[in-house]
Amino acid sequence: MSTKNIVCPHCGSTNRIPADRPVTKAVCGKCKKSLMDTAPIELNTSKFNKQVSGNDIPVVVDFFADWCGPCKMMAPAFAAAAKKFSLTARFAKVNSEKEQGLAARYNIRSIPTIIIFKRGREVDRVSGALPQGQLEQWVKTHL
Repeated sequence: MSTKNIVCPHCGSTNRIPADRPVTKAVCGKCKKSLMDTAPIELNTSKFNKQVSGNDIPVVVDFFADWCGPCKMMAPAFAAAAKKFSLTARFAKVNSEKEQGLAARYNIRSIPTIIIFKRGREVDRVSGALPQGQLEQWVKTHL
């Protein structure tokens, strides 16, 4: 049976789940919380590295700032889109004001900027706010 690594959105532990069959319930072996939690998680540098490199599923990262109007407008669409990708993609947010080192590492010049990572590598990015449907379609092309 093949498995895929899923990093817990709550405690950061890596869990193996079946890759070749549907999963209707998955809990972290360490903290016992759901691995299927779809709420976007806020990442700092150490959590970012673990989530982006440790997951076998794509990680969709929204680089934002609290003062950014388009970021605030897109936040509900980003959260709603995340609900559609349980165990197929992890949605996360990085506050570019608090995590300036991450923003610099990924050459974030405008916000919001959304980047999709697979196994630690950037595979695509888009700058500017996206409506929910367009965001979902963009993510689906990278699953």
